[in-house]
Parts: sequence; C-alpha cells; structure tokens
Amino acid sequence: MDFESVMQELEVLGKERMKKIYLSNGAHEPLFGVTTGSMKPMSKKIKLNQALAEELYATGNYDAMYFAGIIAEPKIMTESDFDRWMDAAYFYMLSDFVVAVTLSESDSAQEVADKWIASGEELRMSAGWSCYCWLLGNRPDTEFSEHKISIMMETVKNTIHHSPDRTKASMNNFLFTVGVSFSPLHEQALAIAKEVGIVEIQRQNKKNSFLNAHESIQKQVEKGRIGFKRKYVRC
Repeated sequence: MDFESVMQELEVLGKERMKKIYLSNGAHEPLFGVTTGSMKPMSKKIKLNQALAEELYATGNYDAMYFAGIIAEPKIMTESDFDRWMDAAYFYMLSDFVVAVTLSESDSAQEVADKWIASGEELRMSAGWSCYCWLLGNRPDTEFSEHKISIMMETVKNTIHHSPDRTKASMNNFLFTVGVSFSPLHEQALAIAKEVGIVEIQRQNKKNSFLNAHESIQKQVEKGRIGFKRKYVRC
C-alpha cells in the first residue's frame, strides 16, 4: 500500500463517534476518527515501512500520525528523527502513545528519554517518563540500573506535585510501572507512592482527575501481577 491508498483507507475507517472522543482529548483537525483496532489489517499488510511512516506522520492528521507509529522502524530512527517527531506531537496521545512507544523500541531509548525528562517542556517530559513505562513494562529487569531507577523515583517524589499536568500523569504512571513491572524496586516504589499520595490532574472542560499510584500498585499485588511484562509494546 502506498501513501494515497493508506490515507483513503483511513478516511473510510473513520467514525464520527471516535473523532469526537479524540477531539475531546486534545486532538484537532485534520483527523478521521479511526479506532486502533481497525488499523490492524492494514498494518499486517504493510508490516514496517519507515519511508511511508514519515510521509504519514508529516501530514499532521492524527490518525495518519498514529498509524505511522505502528509501521515505523525504530531501530533505524536517529535521535534527531525522534526529536522531529516529538516537535510535531501537539498533545499527549501523540507524545505518550505514538512517539514514546516508538522510541521504546529503539536502542537509544533511555538516552533520548533522559534528555526529554530534563527538557522542562511538558509534553517532552511526559513522553520521557512514558517511554520508561513502556520500557520497564516490556524489557527484562537486567537492562536497567536499579540505582538510576531509584534516583528517578526520588525525583518524582520531590517534583511531581509542582510539575505540569501531563508530566504529573506520566510520573505517576512511572511509579506504578516500577511498582508492578520492576521487581527489584517494588517495595521502594510502594513506599514512595504512599508518600506521594493523591495526584490531582487538571483537565480543560472536564472534571479534574485524581491519581493514586499506591492504591493502583496494591490492586496489582492482590491480583498476583507483580513482575508483569508485556510481550509487545506496539499494536
């Protein structure tokens, strides 16, 4: 499938109901409102195609950008490629669920994520913390430095309540992910999450969200899911 046929297919797959949901979460035109599940038949045909992914991502169309993440080839993307994608990620569903996910399958994931976390920019920081969530939830514990992850949790404890809202949400998810998927620091994550307590996220035109990583980790303990790893990160 080429660029034109993919765009035509995405338009056909668009649903008004999904479009409204995406718009309410921060997406803007152009977009069609395609569910992620309905993209799977196309992705199976195409598999991976970085050149096509770049064409689709450059459209600014949310559905095309999302699909670009599914067919991208992270192993051949450079740091500047990820920065360029991040520059165009205008809301959290792109930064955290397209760019961060794609980055998590690259060899430079931790280095790029570290740089984004230190950037001071809300969506870059959010993507950086989210990337670690995807990494910790998929890769073996031996790929991570316990000391580094421990320091990162201390950073969350000391800064989360003063961080931008999207970054707060990703930091909270980081604590949860360490507590569930990184067994060596499960107890520390639980203790820090308890100290952090409830995290309030302000949402435009919606009620505020209240997140509690400690409670969420405890629920996973009760289900016997500590040490859980995903088989795949991308769809």
